Amino acid sequence: MFLLKMRNILSMSVIELVENNIIFGPVISRRFGTSLGIDLSPAQKQCNFDCLYCELAPALTVNTQEKSLHVSSIIQALKKSLQEHSNIDVITITANGEPTLYPYLDALIDAIKALKLEIKLLILTNSATLNDTKTYQTLLKFDQVKLSLDAISEDIFKKIDRPHKEIQIEDIIYHVKQFSQEFQGELFIEILFVAGLNDTKKEIARLNEVLLHVRANRIDIGTIDRPPAYPVEALSYEQLMDISLMFVPSLPIHIASRKKINTKASRYCAEEIVNTLDKRPLSEDDIEILFDANTKKTLQKLLHQNKILKIDRSGVIFYILEENLHRKLKKSVKVIDNK
Repeated sequence: MFLLKMRNILSMSVIELVENNIIFGPVISRRFGTSLGIDLSPAQKQCNFDCLYCELAPALTVNTQEKSLHVSSIIQALKKSLQEHSNIDVITITANGEPTLYPYLDALIDAIKALKLEIKLLILTNSATLNDTKTYQTLLKFDQVKLSLDAISEDIFKKIDRPHKEIQIEDIIYHVKQFSQEFQGELFIEILFVAGLNDTKKEIARLNEVLLHVRANRIDIGTIDRPPAYPVEALSYEQLMDISLMFVPSLPIHIASRKKINTKASRYCAEEIVNTLDKRPLSEDDIEILFDANTKKTLQKLLHQNKILKIDRSGVIFYILEENLHRKLKKSVKVIDNK
């Protein structure tokens, strides 16, 4: 009897620990504001990818969750956290693994929406389950969706993302394109570059070609920021900048990583600023890294002359040439008053 009681106590402790780990944050992000996270797999990694760069330990891929939380438990934990934390901008659905493997995702989103919160709903997904009709329809209910797309070539995709056996990159590409045309919220594409794998000119050209057919608010490119599961290397900021210039200027490319910044701020004349922005709009972070104090003053003059405009692309401020604005994707672009 004693052992049975102890087993029940230990079981209850594990459940309580898991439920306490459902909600994390708030986390303050420039791109998404103040975010409160929901982990749909707090007890263990459950993913259909085993990415080389993942911060979680290596694990066998799965196509379904073996252990799942009750929707009621998640809602209870969310309500409690919202009472403790005010001024939340976004609720972010994620997991130790792939959140769309959670079997009750649709019911969860409906339950959160039933709370009548004035908070955006964001999900971070690897895009591989978009081929499932139910999942696809559920993702359409979100205010913001972030889709990963690390590679276009099948061999590179399999090397980096190490997907579950039946997942094919051609299928992912097709559904990412389709979803981007149908989704009414804010869509973000994330590409994580790994040195020596998807950073070749050939692969970037393929990414470029596909992304021209994707309607995204922003395309975030980054590299490894945390200790990875496997022995792979990150790129420097300078390398990411070079990669960003390989994309067509009309694509809303944003360097999301500040890994290994060695660049010293430089002086640019007005013509050089214009030529640089003609290749790719620069974010406020890019400006801070690349431009010295005198160049920033020149930039301000160009802003006052309306030769350069500031635009808000879903939380990130970009500097763009006025004459090039018509070339840019119009999805969720807000021009900011320069005066």
